[in-house]
Amino acid sequence: MTSDPSGSERLLAALAQVQDPEIRRPITELDMVRSAVVDGDVARIDLRLTIVGCPAADRIEREVREAAAAVSGVASVDLAIGVMTPVEREALVTRLRGTRAQQFGPDSLTQVYAITSGKGGVGKSTLTANLAVALAATGLRVGLVDADVFGFSIPGILGILDATPTQVDDMILPPVAHGVKVISIGMFVEPSTAVSWRGPLLHRTLQQFLTDVWFGDLDVLLLDLPPGTGDIAISLGQLLPQAEVVVVTTPQPAAAEVAERSGLVARQTGQTVIGVVENMSGGVFGSGGGDALAARLDVPVLATVPLSGPLREDGDAGSPAVLAHPADAASIAIATLADALGTRARGLAGRQLPFSPR
Repeated sequence: MTSDPSGSERLLAALAQVQDPEIRRPITELDMVRSAVVDGDVARIDLRLTIVGCPAADRIEREVREAAAAVSGVASVDLAIGVMTPVEREALVTRLRGTRAQQFGPDSLTQVYAITSGKGGVGKSTLTANLAVALAATGLRVGLVDADVFGFSIPGILGILDATPTQVDDMILPPVAHGVKVISIGMFVEPSTAVSWRGPLLHRTLQQFLTDVWFGDLDVLLLDLPPGTGDIAISLGQLLPQAEVVVVTTPQPAAAEVAERSGLVARQTGQTVIGVVENMSGGVFGSGGGDALAARLDVPVLATVPLSGPLREDGDAGSPAVLAHPADAASIAIATLADALGTRARGLAGRQLPFSPR
């Protein structure tokens, strides 16, 4: 048997359609394909995974075999699987990270939204998780940071309680749920663990989520903040001063009064409050809290999300309502909010763009 140059070119083109499910880039671009040739009617491929025990290994192997078998003239696939050398892995990490010290720094065009509230129990995390999924469903590249270190709940709402981030050298690859790249302290501790950290450790955790976790090129990054005006809110202002803040409240006047404080703290740290979402509107909770809060902060009401059984039940079941029950009134309101936030112009004022005039 002899090598077929044209067949080898078709084979490489086919393998270029296979993506690493965690890094979300073609395996050929990541130098995971050491060699790929068509020898007679046999596709011979030397594949290198990023790490030993790669959680996506089975999926990558299956998709590589399927892609190779579909190439015209290929009757069988001879696949050798190994692992990158430390030097190859280091080169990959360096290439992915590029020259940015902070992937969401001044030169980033990622739209960053911090979702906050004055107190717990207003459905902020459920809203944030569904909003992230709805944004991803529009075709945007979306990341979600569960910054509520004490009350982390995003993994459960998205149905990824058993998800574990993959570590490639000192770079962490976040799990992907419903098209959203997600990181949470809940992925590093037992579900029943009570996190009781003080300010410096909280700041370091958020900083690591924004630096050591590699999200890749995102259109939108959402941060689910803990309720109130504590250390995380202040740290966010220091780490992501360009973040735009959405304040979530329920209809009750008391909730709106408390929520105003989180908006004021965001402004004190230099961030921009872009609007208010009234959650759990209607029914026994009444309405009007969102309008009152928006008037106090002098911002618009971005959405009014009605009280919804499916929204809560689907969150408890780990299946976002915007996918499980898209016709539900709450899902429709969140999808409309996603359309509005996903199409907002990204302000370039004060940002260092990654190019220079000629």
